[in-house]
Amino acid sequence: MPTMVAYGFGQVAESIKNQGFNVFLLFYYNQVLQVSATGSAIALAIALIFDAVTDPVAGSVSDKLHSRWGRRHPFILFAAVPLAISFYLLFNPPVGLSESSYVIWLAVFAILVRGSLTFYHVPHLALGAEMARDYDQRSTMYALSTFFGFMGAVVFIPISYRVFFPTTEAFNPGLLNQGAYSSWAIFAGVTMIFAIVVSVVGTRHEIPRLRRTQNISVERFSLFRMLSEVKEVFKNHSFFVLFFGMVLSVFILSVEAVFNPFMGFHFWGMTTEQLAYIPIGMFVGLVLSVILIPILTRRFDKKPTLIGCATLTIVNINTPIVLTLFDVSWFPEPGSTGLLLVLIISSGMTTVLAPIVFATLNSMFGDIADEHELDVGERREGVIFAARSFANKASASIGLVAGGILLDFIAFPRGAVMGSVPAEIVWQLGFIAGPATSVFTLGGLALYVRYRIDRTRHAAIMASLQARPGKSERT
Repeated sequence: MPTMVAYGFGQVAESIKNQGFNVFLLFYYNQVLQVSATGSAIALAIALIFDAVTDPVAGSVSDKLHSRWGRRHPFILFAAVPLAISFYLLFNPPVGLSESSYVIWLAVFAILVRGSLTFYHVPHLALGAEMARDYDQRSTMYALSTFFGFMGAVVFIPISYRVFFPTTEAFNPGLLNQGAYSSWAIFAGVTMIFAIVVSVVGTRHEIPRLRRTQNISVERFSLFRMLSEVKEVFKNHSFFVLFFGMVLSVFILSVEAVFNPFMGFHFWGMTTEQLAYIPIGMFVGLVLSVILIPILTRRFDKKPTLIGCATLTIVNINTPIVLTLFDVSWFPEPGSTGLLLVLIISSGMTTVLAPIVFATLNSMFGDIADEHELDVGERREGVIFAARSFANKASASIGLVAGGILLDFIAFPRGAVMGSVPAEIVWQLGFIAGPATSVFTLGGLALYVRYRIDRTRHAAIMASLQARPGKSERT
């Protein structure tokens, strides 16, 4: 358990980066620096292109590294400082640049942040699949990792709102305070480094055991070999449907995350102080989630758990938005204490369900790694989780790009103070953040139905692997 907790704690670093990108980044460049949302979206799209290269490279290189510190740990550790420094510079460009220069700055440092995170994130996911080989223990470990990922948001967001971005007469909403971003970014960077170091130190004693499961032959990294490995992975049916299902399913969450600060201030009518209470519901939801994940996956298996929780998440996210859009008389008014209570409860329900979805997905990708080893004779967690990582980051980036373009499309004003945005624009904001994007997740659910690995199939895979000559060292 201490090892699994240390492993999971590393996810705090990725959570902080994700909150920085999903909640603060587009708002900062569009509302504070007055950069067009479309221009910001283009910069983020460029960063996504680089992600398409770094993810499989990080996975393939870490699969092939043979060192006294294992395959994954060197990459995880050395990613920490570049991640923190590039994150700080992303939110602290030189003062007085032109709009086009800000777009270039955003593109360059978004690439550096994402690239640094990739060399932590992909080896970290692959390390989890290596450490936990049991079908149920794998779900428990990824549940803890997902718990800390969401816990990072639960703690980081209210601290950000209350300590760094309080509502003042000069800044309403508080995120308009440009001077606060420097100290906020330092706090975020230091926390990310700490989380990664804890994860490395807490799992280092696993390295000798993990090295015994590596391939005896040592291959050098080559681009051709990497592309061939990626191609082979996509031949796995379960990987194919899970990959594209995840792309579609995460899209709604990424668009919602882009719109969150705009929604919180202008659709829900909340101040930063009010929004800081929402993580109360998230904390309760997280505690329930980490308890429920192993129970549900044992009781219903992984695929039914994934589909059921994803469906409930869609309904829960959309219900308060739709009731507000259609101005239902009995539903609380924007800015009211009653609405704040509804949002706390809704966020709590989402945080019960969403970690179950993501932890189950990660566990399923780990099972695919076992099936893929049976098919090709090599362990390729790095390549598999690199593709999974790209699916997650691609959908999040697409959400950022789409969100930026849609904000300009509905003509959302720059530097808008609360109460100044026309009602029709606020309505369009809620419609896009809610029901308009949900159609993408329905396609994801349809793909999840076609996933093939269940408990019985995985037991047969592991038995076949154990029966192979030379596999007696497996633990």
